[in-house]
Amino acid sequence: MSENPKFKEDEMKTEKYKSVVQELLSLAGIEINGRNPWDIQVNDERFYKRAVTEAELGLGESYMDGWWDVEKLDEMIFRIVRADLQNKVRRNLKIALQLAGFYLINMQARHRAFIIGERHYDLGNDLFQNMLDKRMNYSCAYWKNAANLDEAQENKLELICKKLYLKSGMRVLDIGCGWGAFGKYAAEKYGVEVVGITVSKEQVSLGKELCKGFPVEIRLMDYRDLNEKFDRIVSVGMIEHVGYKNYRTYFEIANKCLNEDGLFLLHTIGEVRSVKNSDAWTHKYIFPNGMLPSIAQLSKAAEGLFVIEDLHNFGADYDKTLLAWYDNFNTNWYKIKEKYGERFYRMWKYFLLSSAGAFRARNKNQLWQIVLSKNGVPGGYISVR
Repeated sequence: MSENPKFKEDEMKTEKYKSVVQELLSLAGIEINGRNPWDIQVNDERFYKRAVTEAELGLGESYMDGWWDVEKLDEMIFRIVRADLQNKVRRNLKIALQLAGFYLINMQARHRAFIIGERHYDLGNDLFQNMLDKRMNYSCAYWKNAANLDEAQENKLELICKKLYLKSGMRVLDIGCGWGAFGKYAAEKYGVEVVGITVSKEQVSLGKELCKGFPVEIRLMDYRDLNEKFDRIVSVGMIEHVGYKNYRTYFEIANKCLNEDGLFLLHTIGEVRSVKNSDAWTHKYIFPNGMLPSIAQLSKAAEGLFVIEDLHNFGADYDKTLLAWYDNFNTNWYKIKEKYGERFYRMWKYFLLSSAGAFRARNKNQLWQIVLSKNGVPGGYISVR
């Protein structure tokens, strides 16, 4: 019986895609079905075409589908990012069209502001309670002299308070307040009054409960609706949802709401290059409409509105933070697995460990704390580390 020519053609195409994947991964010191903990173990031959034609979306989705595994996912991604492989694979037309909205429309416009809350932060408070520290901080911890995640997150909160030179009686705005971790800490330790805003209904619900008894008000609202004065402003891990078309508006709102002698601390993940979209997998599954700013984009948006007093990069600490979150998530998975399911587990594992690897690489994702004043601090701003 003669061999099916269609089968033979498909087999040849698979070998071609496999050869491309093999060549690319070798640039990062990764072998297919190799023995190192960062070597990829392929369970389904269809993976090769998907990885080549769909880039980061195909890599992430095929992992979620169980088409490949790896012992140390974070180490594999670290090597891929360090070797800059993500910029050596061309996106196909389908993915380009999926991301075209970032250019054609305002993906983070006012009427779209609550999408991220509904699709990410409202996934379920139980998920985040089983993953985060005891104070519910969902942002990079500060690991200087810290023995565990709880200590590192308190370090971060204390660092922010000191950089803002908080004093009792001050009124503080927290843009993107999460479950109120900063507000409660600042009110408890420094005697300030805090107004926190978020676009997540679940965060408002639990945040109000966690902050009960403290002068902390948590509101469900978009930052563009703010119109009142504060002595200090803090924004931790929120501008990543603002988008390049809205950076200027964001800083204009902060300028309008800050008293003349006030300070504004911005804590954000950032990109070393200026980008105008997200990667396709993260946009689809984790942070819809998210976008990481660059220093160039932030400084241009703040020009004429703020003086940059201090810039602190501790991006390497996000690697440790993400690994701690993964350990908590993995350890506590049995408590919530019936609600979320196996595919979600693989998705969330991929999100946490691939992010850890990307921060470990140091040549892409950064973490900045930027202190700004409206007119420059007389005599100079003295920073804290």
